[in-house]
Amino acid sequence: MKTPGPTGQGLRLIPFRGLRYVPERVGSLAAVTSPPYDVVVRPDGLHHLESADPHNIVRLILPQADTPAARQEQAAETLNRWLDEGILVPESEPALYVYEQRSGEILQRGIVGALALSSPADGIVLPHEDVMAHVVEDRANLMRTTAAHLEPLLLTYRSEGDPTGATAVIERTIHRPPLLATTTEDGYRHRLWAVTDPADRSEIETDLARHQALIADGHHRWATYLRLQQEHTDPGPWDFGLVLLVDTARYPLRVRAIHRLLHRLPVADALAALNGTFRVRDIEEPLPVALDALAEAAAEGNAFLLAGDGRFHLVDRPDEALLARTIPADRPLAWRTLDATVLHATLLDHVWQIPDSPERIAYIHDTEAAVEQAERRNATAVLMHPVREEVVRDLARQGVTMPRKSTSFGPKSATGLVLRSLALD
Repeated sequence: MKTPGPTGQGLRLIPFRGLRYVPERVGSLAAVTSPPYDVVVRPDGLHHLESADPHNIVRLILPQADTPAARQEQAAETLNRWLDEGILVPESEPALYVYEQRSGEILQRGIVGALALSSPADGIVLPHEDVMAHVVEDRANLMRTTAAHLEPLLLTYRSEGDPTGATAVIERTIHRPPLLATTTEDGYRHRLWAVTDPADRSEIETDLARHQALIADGHHRWATYLRLQQEHTDPGPWDFGLVLLVDTARYPLRVRAIHRLLHRLPVADALAALNGTFRVRDIEEPLPVALDALAEAAAEGNAFLLAGDGRFHLVDRPDEALLARTIPADRPLAWRTLDATVLHATLLDHVWQIPDSPERIAYIHDTEAAVEQAERRNATAVLMHPVREEVVRDLARQGVTMPRKSTSFGPKSATGLVLRSLALD
């Protein structure tokens, strides 16, 4: 996306004094990292990360205590203690950071920095999903109490594909020794470099000022940034948010689906409630085969895979009259035909009558984890097929947001490699 927003301005990325782990003070850099907070599968994944190292970043992004207030205070106390003990230390000078992730044929490179905040109306940073108020409230309390940005959002922009501007700086920088290099247990190798040369920083900032960005991952944290900015009326560090910017013309991202786990709804009840409004076919095959069937059905229309009773049930070909009654007609056709739209407006709101609250619905990125949890809890997992990236971008340009948790862009950055303390800016 090259065209700046209606304000005539583009992306403004500035350096910051990053907080980083001291390798000699922890078991390993890999052992203190975590996936983003909303990707951690709780409680199993949380416990696994907590046991990996006593200083794992999950103790900051997902603190555990009896009350929300106690959780936020615990995170702040832990952060301050790690700073006092020299577990985390600030850089000596502000920097932008080149960040690389690699696994097999997957390669992603981008720039980490503090991005000037802007509203969606400015057309500089474009959201594509709705957010949940309780999640924004939780993240706001955590950021407010810790006065820190603990993990970067993932934003994408599109250059013309030439190795100029920010891309040129990235591709020069990677030939230098990195600040850190580690391989996490998922097989991804991570490398990070500081960019402090004024000429390099100017080249990056001048290039990005010509672009607008799409929020790929981190809608709730971006909404949190905006909320906390409104609370701080004087200009200052709250006017900027920690982000990772990736040029997808050079480093394309993968788009995956986010699945739903419907608490208190056994699969048998979910299927019975359909009552002929969708076609249902049982698939007595392993998960990979069932997902292939889902992909084939999704190529022709709306399709979902229900799991939780030891089998898979392919649900597709919804009744057109039902869709006409339940889906708002005042949105673009691309929005009305999204699987997520049909799931929420037709199935959840009308057929199953399940409110979109954390007590009733969990959002799970990992397919196998969604199936396992559904089977263990006598619940229903609704497995989704990913939407195409061009559909996401087109709707975002129109200012149309998709239903919450419609996409999962990746690879996602490892949390814990570099943090931003607002007290240092």
